[in-house]
Amino acid sequence: MTEQLKNILPDKRIDELLLIGKEKSIMYSDYFIKAGETPTKIAFVFEGLFRYVYINDNGDEFTKAILSENIFISSYSAMVLNKPSYFSIEALENSRLLEFTWSDFNQLKENDIFWVKFLMKFLEKGYITKEKRERDLLLLDAETRYKNFLAEFPGMEQRVKQGIIASYLGIKPETLSRIRKKIIF
Repeated sequence: MTEQLKNILPDKRIDELLLIGKEKSIMYSDYFIKAGETPTKIAFVFEGLFRYVYINDNGDEFTKAILSENIFISSYSAMVLNKPSYFSIEALENSRLLEFTWSDFNQLKENDIFWVKFLMKFLEKGYITKEKRERDLLLLDAETRYKNFLAEFPGMEQRVKQGIIASYLGIKPETLSRIRKKIIF
């Protein structure tokens, strides 16, 4: 468990995070956070796969992000604003997490500038990812978005249902099927 954290934190800092966290398991199709809930927690993904998903009043799903191991998950803006989340965080596989409360993490930030810088680094990475995703959805055609998905997430196509990939790409499953046939042949 701590091996994965060693890639992003010095040993002393791992211990600090482990002191405030609890290891949790989330089963496939369960939720870490549900839309409409006011989140109070954040987690590091040791094992598994998640998606951030919006569901409209008609039940249509829009996948905002697909996230795998070695990343933090949360509904950050909802947590900071202490408001209900607009999206859910759904497990796409059985998963293991290190979960901790936002208030406990804030205590770490208050006591040591290291944690402020650490958070800033992850927020910057998230912002860059979000900006690229928006640009791709606005400027690239569906086939290019799919090819980029395959390049950016190698092996993900075997882990995620085609309907979720289509939702992530902003296209209908039938369109993804046509693109896949075109690319394969």
